[in-house]
Amino acid sequence: MNQATALRALLTQDKCHVMPCCFDALSAKLIAQEGFELTFMSGFAASAARIGAPDLGLMSYGEVVDQARNITDAISIPLIGDGDTGYGNAMNVRRTVAGFAKAGCASIMIEDQLAPKRCGHTPGKAVVSRDEAYDRIRAAVDEREALREQGGDVLILARTDARHEHGLSEAIDRATAFSELGADILFVEAPRSEAEMRAVCSSLPGPKMANIVEGGETPDLPNAALRDIGYSIAAYPLSLMASAMQAMVTTLRSMRDDARPGQMAFGELRRRIGFDTYYESSKRYGSAERRHD
Repeated sequence: MNQATALRALLTQDKCHVMPCCFDALSAKLIAQEGFELTFMSGFAASAARIGAPDLGLMSYGEVVDQARNITDAISIPLIGDGDTGYGNAMNVRRTVAGFAKAGCASIMIEDQLAPKRCGHTPGKAVVSRDEAYDRIRAAVDEREALREQGGDVLILARTDARHEHGLSEAIDRATAFSELGADILFVEAPRSEAEMRAVCSSLPGPKMANIVEGGETPDLPNAALRDIGYSIAAYPLSLMASAMQAMVTTLRSMRDDARPGQMAFGELRRRIGFDTYYESSKRYGSAERRHD
């Protein structure tokens, strides 16, 4: 079963999948090790981890695809990649979809923000016209169909940020059109209340994704409530990044004071990274085994 097929199967289940978001191969590996069934490469977190810069369109297409490829090489659960605005016009969107699919992503998110895009819960967002937004999704769907003709597959996650500047009604209208154009998953970013979240899910067909940013504009509801509202996926884009950064800052401050904070034992660290699996596999090869002595 390829990853796109695996993701489609997950979306048929009557549940809201908790989806911690990764930012590199190691964070994705930890997500899989803890039994989560899918993950998303957060653009916010990936930009911070890879180039140490904010999610303001600074990472290039090539850098993002390379990051996605490293992640899919490390895990066997479906990865949704953040394709931002598609990195150009409709033809660029097609190339972006093809590149993410080739990198092993089960799905790619394409959004309707102006380029360079911004994090969905920060000020200054603006969206393109309806026609340009629809062209992006139309191009993404066209590339998905071309991939299927060649034996491949990828799901299109269509995102609108229109709520911020134009209101919820415009966001719902855009997402409805995205569905009619063939998008597989719909994502209305930053509804500001549970009532707005219910309006989104009751108005739109098919699987919907909620984006839960701790301290962001969308209410951080329990998973049971998100399922009742009608979401199929609950993404948590910054939970791991924020936790990792807090732990590293705490450790650094302790080291500065010549203290030694509690941390993961070296044995577990090695196991989770994959040393034990590597050594076990290498026993088949005498020359490789001798090099470890």
